[in-house]
Amino acid sequence: MAQLVAADIDPNAYVNLGIGMPTLVADCLDPSRGIVLHSENGILGMRGLEAGEEPDPDLMNATKDPVMLTPGASITDHVVSFSMMRGGHLDLTILGAFQVSGRGDLANWDTGQADSIPAVGGAMDLAAGARKVFVMMQHQDKDGAPKIVPECTYPLTGAGVVDRIYTDLAVVDVQPGGLLVRGMVRGLAFEQLQLRTGVPLRRADDCAVLEP
Repeated sequence: MAQLVAADIDPNAYVNLGIGMPTLVADCLDPSRGIVLHSENGILGMRGLEAGEEPDPDLMNATKDPVMLTPGASITDHVVSFSMMRGGHLDLTILGAFQVSGRGDLANWDTGQADSIPAVGGAMDLAAGARKVFVMMQHQDKDGAPKIVPECTYPLTGAGVVDRIYTDLAVVDVQPGGLLVRGMVRGLAFEQLQLRTGVPLRRADDCAVLEP
């Protein structure tokens, strides 16, 4: 999933990686494409650790994973970091999600369950401020229920903000006319994907076969 997302990022883009699964994208980027990674805790210009590289305990991303700085990187306080997020300076943010609606509504900070710990962090700022929003998530929850739904039942992070969804089963674009499947994992029939999705899907004419 992270490799698919990395391949779809425009060269020289400024990209925020949200907490959790999105941080894996850092390990899949080609340095020659000039993509600059942002972390809401105040890093602009980072990369994942290479094999055998010794981590610096003072350098970590928003998920608290160790990272390294790239040439020209900067460290800022939260005020400057959030100004980048809120001011429309990021080309793309990649976020995890509990639910995404067929209209691109995003719920990713609170399940509303009694034992949950709400943690919005900078997600609302990113969803509202980034020029484009990609979501990475499992296609179904642990109980087998669709995470792509007609209406989000969890508290919203943002309304109509999601542009593309990457799951373990498919890549789906959110369009004004509904959800368009751009790719599906090999061996999965479109009808099977539809059964696992809570809203109607359309299949692109050039729908790609994704290797699991």
